[in-house]
Amino acid sequence: MTANHRSVDLKHGFDLRHGLAPGHASDRGTPGAARALDLKRAFDLVAGTALLLALSPVLAGAALLLTLAQEGPALRRRTMAGLHGRPFTMLTLRTRSPLAALPLLLHVVRGQMSLVGPCPLSPTHRECSGETRRRLSVRPGMTGPWQISDRSDLPWEERELLDLHYVDHHWLGMDLAVLARTLPAVRRRRLRRASARPARLA
Repeated sequence: MTANHRSVDLKHGFDLRHGLAPGHASDRGTPGAARALDLKRAFDLVAGTALLLALSPVLAGAALLLTLAQEGPALRRRTMAGLHGRPFTMLTLRTRSPLAALPLLLHVVRGQMSLVGPCPLSPTHRECSGETRRRLSVRPGMTGPWQISDRSDLPWEERELLDLHYVDHHWLGMDLAVLARTLPAVRRRRLRRASARPARLA
């Protein structure tokens, strides 16, 4: 791990001083690494299905409200690079609220995305080629270290380091920690945006 990786890891709460997690890049291709990936996929399938069933009324209601409130479809479609670079059409709601991400649960259940993983990128993005192409060895995530950062102005270079750190060191314990911190992080960002808005004149 480079010094840059360590500085970013410690800054955002990923202290690796106690050793590498089972998903380290040097372990890829081993039976243990394969079992870890199978466990991650099983967790995604079970948890993603449960969340999709629980939140489907919210998703349907939000889609209906957006359809009635605006012209055009309620869903936004974008082509993204999935596992090993396979392209897929990613669906999100046409809103800037956290509800926009709810359709991503469909992709988690279908195996195109993971609950936790690197930031989804288009197939033509520079990080989908060259040395950083190793990010495509795992599925893109609904959330990840980049999402739970307390910095709303996180530079792309640091987000890239966080994503590559996740790819090299991910394991189920890290996924659970990221998931536990996602909603509080989203709530903090919403509060910061609300407090930054100028007060309306009476």
